[in-house]
Amino acid sequence: MTHSERQSARRCCSYNTLKAWLPILSWLPKYNLKWLKMDVLAGLTVGLTTVPQALAYAEVAGLPVQFGLYSAFMGGFIYTFLGTSKDVTLGPTAIMSLLCSSVVGGEPHRAVLLSLLCGLIQAVMALLRLGFLLDFISFPVIKGFTCAAAVTIGFGQVKNILGIQGVPQQFFLEVYYTFHKIPEARIGDVVLGLICLALLVTLMFMKSSLTSDSDSTCSMYARKVVWAVATMRNAAVVIAASLIAFSWETYGNHVFTITGKTTRGLPPFRPPPTSDTTANGTVVSFGEIVEDFGGGLAVIPFMGLLESIAIAKAFASQNDYRIDANQELLAIGVTNIMGSFVSAYPVTGSFGRTAVNSQTGVCTPAGGVVTSVIVLLSLAFLMPAFYYIPKASLAAVIICAVAPMVDYRVVAKMWRIRKLDLLPFFVTFLMSFWEVQYGIVGGIAVSGALLLYSMARPHIEVTDHGVLVMELSSGLTFPATEYLSHIIHTRALQVSPPRSVVLDCSHVSVIDYTVISELRDLLRQFKLREVHLIFAGLQVHPSILKVLLAADLEGLRHNHSMDEALQMESRNLLDD
Repeated sequence: MTHSERQSARRCCSYNTLKAWLPILSWLPKYNLKWLKMDVLAGLTVGLTTVPQALAYAEVAGLPVQFGLYSAFMGGFIYTFLGTSKDVTLGPTAIMSLLCSSVVGGEPHRAVLLSLLCGLIQAVMALLRLGFLLDFISFPVIKGFTCAAAVTIGFGQVKNILGIQGVPQQFFLEVYYTFHKIPEARIGDVVLGLICLALLVTLMFMKSSLTSDSDSTCSMYARKVVWAVATMRNAAVVIAASLIAFSWETYGNHVFTITGKTTRGLPPFRPPPTSDTTANGTVVSFGEIVEDFGGGLAVIPFMGLLESIAIAKAFASQNDYRIDANQELLAIGVTNIMGSFVSAYPVTGSFGRTAVNSQTGVCTPAGGVVTSVIVLLSLAFLMPAFYYIPKASLAAVIICAVAPMVDYRVVAKMWRIRKLDLLPFFVTFLMSFWEVQYGIVGGIAVSGALLLYSMARPHIEVTDHGVLVMELSSGLTFPATEYLSHIIHTRALQVSPPRSVVLDCSHVSVIDYTVISELRDLLRQFKLREVHLIFAGLQVHPSILKVLLAADLEGLRHNHSMDEALQMESRNLLDD
């Protein structure tokens, strides 16, 4: 290879590395006018969905509503450069808002600092290629958590539908006081909330029932209008409710509980606070705040990554492209880091808004830029109008957003497929009503215990071919050695007369020191009783045979196949 060819190869390698870290370089050179039209349309549609949802999710997080919008625009800019999915939209979600509320208790400064710390954790995980850790959170745990979160979030909005005040955040107390204070319900909020719920559900069903049976121009036009209105139903319902509230407030009738005064304009770009001051003037240091966050610093980054990557994988499969999980971690991490400089709380991928993005025909992640611009324009010019948004309408938006997350059918599926999976599901589901992070940690612990139990108690099939043949259904690792030793002792060494054993090792892919130590003891026991322990099927994994030989196990016998092992032991029996 010539010098110029080597230089060209180095430049090509450097460019490919740069493209891996900046996926925008993969699609930007091919960008065209058609893509621009579709991205602008999708961005506008998602933007009109994002604004009312962001306001509503800030309520779930226990923060002033403007913090929802502060958290909704940074993701569109960052993800355009770093994201590998054309469909995913980053921003506040119901689950992340609930987790944030449980950790920061509705304190804005702490929520912003939490965003910075979560982003740093996520970015470091991406740089260290630790995305595989998410594989240890099982599907039953995820489903148990999302179902419990949906119930918690949905019921938490009932007080806003009823217009009652002074209800605590803790779930069980919230249930008690919500029912206890029903006589204090405001008729205006109840009527408006129920009307908003009815409209949202109706529009949702209208969208899902649209068909393409008719080819007439009028029918196609009508379908597009219905689809557009149904897609932007959240914005339409909130705007209509706000106009109603404004008209009543103008005449001095305080019929509805409204959002009230919000901070106007764009958030200042500044570093997140690293300390806090309590109401009585006590300064809380950075270390004390981190200590107060506790397990939330582990749960929130993991759940954010899990939610976003699950969404990205689902839409990548649906639309026939692939994503890079570790690059997605980096995009979310950088978004949360930069978001903390504009007073955002932790964000992740939104399933609902991603679905709207995909259905509208987005072509590249650039659609997120248009969505972010819509949010920024809302912050710059529409904040005074948010004063009149009824809390009952935002509550209706949240309830309709989280209702599909209660997937009761998954319980029946797990019952049919593997009943044991219901254990981590219900542990996660029930514990999440106590504390959200306890539910996730408890579910992961139960899933881990089930996984370890299956490793420690592998299925061993024993058959008699003149000699005992023991077939391991899975690999042989140190948790299983004591169980295997017990089976061999009870079935072969403690009977009279002792039996030889052929151990089928075709499924053994790894052997550690504990296994070697146990095998050494077993071989000694077989030698004392003048019977044999033979290993068969090791040719599938020659490295395992090498380990066994390197361990210098006295009396080790191995054969390349089960048939050869049985033939050899049959000859030994005949000789005896």
